[in-house]
Amino acid sequence: MEPRLTTQAGPEVTGAVQQLFKVVHGAGVDPLLLELVHLRASQINGCAPCTYAGVQAAKKQGETDDRLHSVVAWRETPFFTEPERAALALTEAATRIEDGQSGVTDEIWAAAAEHFDDTQLSAIVTHIALTGFFNRINRAIREQAGKTW
Repeated sequence: MEPRLTTQAGPEVTGAVQQLFKVVHGAGVDPLLLELVHLRASQINGCAPCTYAGVQAAKKQGETDDRLHSVVAWRETPFFTEPERAALALTEAATRIEDGQSGVTDEIWAAAAEHFDDTQLSAIVTHIALTGFFNRINRAIREQAGKTW
């Protein structure tokens, strides 16, 4: 599979995305949890470059191989904390919008709200949306896994 584009987005897009990342990462959410959210959304969306990058970034944050290999099946493993489980459930519900799923139910939201304040929840939801943004761009342009941005 060959990539379709070789140029980056213009400075306006890059600047806007950088500003969003700054807000997300300044909201007090554990950076490792944000990497798990990114990885799970990218797995669901089938984005190879973001899945690859998510694993690499999580490893830099100190994540273990056992947990990284288990993100795809997080419900069936003992490796994740309750806050991580709540964030992963929120990620799946917000990402699977085209699967005919019920979306983010009150139960899923309440579970996340037990562990995160409004600013953190906003950051997590924005991070899920940004991940979907990049997943869709990468799928459209056939971006290859293994690159470092």
